[in-house]
Amino acid sequence: MPQIDPVLARRIASTIAGEIGAQPAQAQAAIGLLDEGATVPFIARYRKEVTGGLDDIQLRALETRLSYLRELEDRRAAVLASIDEQGKLSDELRADIQAADSKARLEDLYLPYKPKRRTRAQIAREAGLEPLADALLADPSQVPEAAAAAYVDADKGVADARAALEGARAIVMERWGEDAALVGGLRSWLHEVGVIRARVVDGKQDTGAKYRDYFDHAEALARIPSHRLLALFRARREEFITLDLDPGTDAEAGHAQAEGRVAVHAGIRNEGRPGDKWLLDACRLTWKAKLHLHLMLDLFAQAREKAEAEAIDVFGDNLKDLLLAAPAGPKAVLGLDPGLRTGVKVAVVDRTGKLVDTATIYPHEPKRQWDPSLHVLRALCTKHGVELIAIGNGTASRETDKLAGDLIKQAPELKMQKIVVSEAGASVYSASEFASKEFPDLDVSLRGAVSIARRLQDPLAELVKIEPKAIGVGQYQHDVDQYRLAKALDARVEDCVNAVGVDLNTASAALLGRVSGLSSTVAENIVVYRDQNGAFADRKALLKVPRLGEKTFEQCAGFLRINGGSQPLDASSVHPEAYPVVERIVSDCGRELKSLMGDAAFLRGIKAEAYTDETFGVPTVRDIIKELEKPGRDPRPEFKAARFADGVEDIKDLKPGMVLEGVVSNVAAFGAFVDIGVHQDGLVHISALSDRYVKDPREVVKAGDVVKVRVLEVDVARKRIALTRRLDDAVPPAGAANMAGENRGGRGARDARDPRGAGGRNGAPRGAGGTAMPRPGNAAPPANNALAAAFAKARKS
Repeated sequence: MPQIDPVLARRIASTIAGEIGAQPAQAQAAIGLLDEGATVPFIARYRKEVTGGLDDIQLRALETRLSYLRELEDRRAAVLASIDEQGKLSDELRADIQAADSKARLEDLYLPYKPKRRTRAQIAREAGLEPLADALLADPSQVPEAAAAAYVDADKGVADARAALEGARAIVMERWGEDAALVGGLRSWLHEVGVIRARVVDGKQDTGAKYRDYFDHAEALARIPSHRLLALFRARREEFITLDLDPGTDAEAGHAQAEGRVAVHAGIRNEGRPGDKWLLDACRLTWKAKLHLHLMLDLFAQAREKAEAEAIDVFGDNLKDLLLAAPAGPKAVLGLDPGLRTGVKVAVVDRTGKLVDTATIYPHEPKRQWDPSLHVLRALCTKHGVELIAIGNGTASRETDKLAGDLIKQAPELKMQKIVVSEAGASVYSASEFASKEFPDLDVSLRGAVSIARRLQDPLAELVKIEPKAIGVGQYQHDVDQYRLAKALDARVEDCVNAVGVDLNTASAALLGRVSGLSSTVAENIVVYRDQNGAFADRKALLKVPRLGEKTFEQCAGFLRINGGSQPLDASSVHPEAYPVVERIVSDCGRELKSLMGDAAFLRGIKAEAYTDETFGVPTVRDIIKELEKPGRDPRPEFKAARFADGVEDIKDLKPGMVLEGVVSNVAAFGAFVDIGVHQDGLVHISALSDRYVKDPREVVKAGDVVKVRVLEVDVARKRIALTRRLDDAVPPAGAANMAGENRGGRGARDARDPRGAGGRNGAPRGAGGTAMPRPGNAAPPANNALAAAFAKARKS
């Protein structure tokens, strides 16, 4: 546990408490638990009395903010020590540094004292020119050239009066450029009025055509959507555009105003005195040469950090929705990984997810072995009692879906159902070290089919084997800080796994490794112990696993389930430390525990207050009673599959007006992408998600939702599909003009041509458009411009 000054700890706790809507005592208690090694899921579920009921969202925010504030305090101490060593730490400066509430403010204060290479100002001071600078500042009535004549000294490198004045100006410019109050004020002002301006790099118009909407683009920095800002930064990184930050829409007037602000702060006025012009020139150059670039880089960094945080949140939300998607449950599944020339890879897993059979068939071009393929599949399904067919949604997906349809018709006695599932990350899993350990003798190409089959049975259990970034539901995921992204996504996975719970006797090491308190090493040890000693009979047996001590047991036990074990409570989320509470309830009721569990009517009549003690308060006892009502309940929704329309297998098959069923594959700030079975996701713009005004698309849809949509418009050449959930929306007439991207539209799709960003499957662009105009009810886009509106709303907000 880190040693922290108590006063400082209270200050940090108070700051965080105000930000997360809690009391300082609650924040301080949560911080104490985190410092002791407790995880967020454990604190949120089993330490409600200690924290006053802080939930996992508050605790995650606290955890992130705690790290920032502690880093700030470490930096504050280093800054104070550095200035003190220089002998320049006054009481006033110390107070200002102690009051700095952000890293930016702290660095502003430290800037004049920060060790740096010899500057022009430092050289001028060494030449004795600081008194000249002070004199001209104090008395502008002096003629600068006459005052400078006294400082000419060739031996000191001051050849003439002009050189002396240049040196003096360098001194005042550095002084003003390092004035914390001036820098901070200008930063706030420029953030408020600043306009980010993009221009194409000469000669890059053709090679950078995908960014052509940004070749001459201007937008307020304070209001630009995060996805568009990241697109601009990507285009700049790829050297297709340059970016600048102007103080206002009228750049010339804005820069003049900025220079004026420098002058006002420095007390410089134009009263016609001989020295006024020299001083005003110094103000102009201070802004132009010192402050503008410095502040632009600062504000761009801040804006990027904020945009990345939003993009990471979008990715995290989508990942959570996928992980918590409805599981099909313990059913035998036939997994099909579609392919053309290389064939369709086939894997059969039994009800427990165990691989029992594999094959490779060639029903499509160029071999076209349709009937032999059906024969192979029917034999496998009959042999293993297959109930579900999982079809990957990649290349040849719809053709393979048709094959599965024929198979179902030929074997009606099996009562099979086919479902197209996302194969995102399956290839990553196939080549992973985990897959190599799990299937050392299985061809890499067949491992993907296993993953596809298993993710239908239990998406959470299978997707945890894949690096979260590879699942591909992000927005500009390769443009954000990869460490922050990985940390945030790992936290989402941890929260999801612990919210559902894990079967101790069937879970893989990858899934166990996401349980509260368990490291990957301990998770491997659990699997090894299970293989050597058989299934765990009760939770207490975990203490026999190497390197799993009392502290780890405390953190993980409540999230691990044992079905059919010696202790019925081990199948629930009731923590072993709370078993005495249940025993008191059972004793008072005079009933056996097994008969009590699941008797909701009886349990609802129990008063939690009657079973509290010094350790367990009302919140925990209520949680225990609720869990006893439905022990081991799965919080995930009921399984439901989308049914793609027959005969609609390619984007060319789409016609405006069609009403189709699809699956939400990704949700961004500007709308939702829906897989309707044509190898290219369609976009439902935020304005077409509902009949009411929608601020955030996730208010009405989430990844994995099965939805009905209507086709508004199709651009086959650009692979763009405009959809609406407002099924009564007018369909544009055939040949309507202004398709996406024309008339400066199409911002969305071109923002993300790079398939690593918010791209669609197989690298097709998914788009990164902007938020809707806040019109009443999110009125639908005009009928004659539906697709342009859907993809180009990002242009203005």
